[in-house]
Amino acid sequence: MEKLTLAERVQLLESRLGVTISRQDLAIEALTHKTYVNENPDLRLKDNQRLEFFGDSVVNLAVADRLWRRFPDVPEGFLTKVRARLVHEEGLALVARRIPLGDLLLLGRGEDKYKGREKNSLLADALEAVFGAVYLSSGMEPVLQLVDRFFVELIDEAASSLDKDYKTALGQLVHERLKMPPRYRVVSESGPEHSKIFEVEVIIGEEAFARATGRSKKEAEQAAARMTLDMLPQRLGQGAASAPASDTPATAETSRDDTSA
Repeated sequence: MEKLTLAERVQLLESRLGVTISRQDLAIEALTHKTYVNENPDLRLKDNQRLEFFGDSVVNLAVADRLWRRFPDVPEGFLTKVRARLVHEEGLALVARRIPLGDLLLLGRGEDKYKGREKNSLLADALEAVFGAVYLSSGMEPVLQLVDRFFVELIDEAASSLDKDYKTALGQLVHERLKMPPRYRVVSESGPEHSKIFEVEVIIGEEAFARATGRSKKEAEQAAARMTLDMLPQRLGQGAASAPASDTPATAETSRDDTSA
């Protein structure tokens, strides 16, 4: 990549990102490490530190937007934990490698020699700088497109990992207090086949507890389990889940019950 002109680097970056960066100067700045600036003062380039500072907030906001829309029923604590698993040095570096970004960076000779293109810290900073450049060039919409393109699998993995904790915690608590497992019932399905929304409720004994929605049965179950954990102590204190409830949903759909995993 050493023989590429600055303009060619920007074109290749845009091709890999799938978005256009209208301000070429910002794109070049995002790719420029301070060691390259120090070794090439005649080029009068700016390093990416200021864009990295700005882009940190851009990435956090964009990821928060997607989490907010993806998980409409989960509490703030869950969203915070998922974002924390994504927007940190290792997670950002992983995204930078998926683009890939490292071979496009302008590094000083020493930094390049000692494998700077592979360093998590350098890649994470560069990714944030690129997000900052995209935002300053074209606003938030293309930034959200980048999150959809490069973060979606990581969001699924992080959410799934945390979700298991909620279902496990609920199952353990209910078994300890009531000697029975919670059940998860699909209440409704809506939307086209490629983008269904599932509504699931938690049933303990004969009583229905929380309902939640998700883009998969598993996602909806996890959200409902989390909400049930919040309400369960009070409901148990009132003698809930010990007898059939008069407003329990019709049992015609019991064939669609999913036992907890």
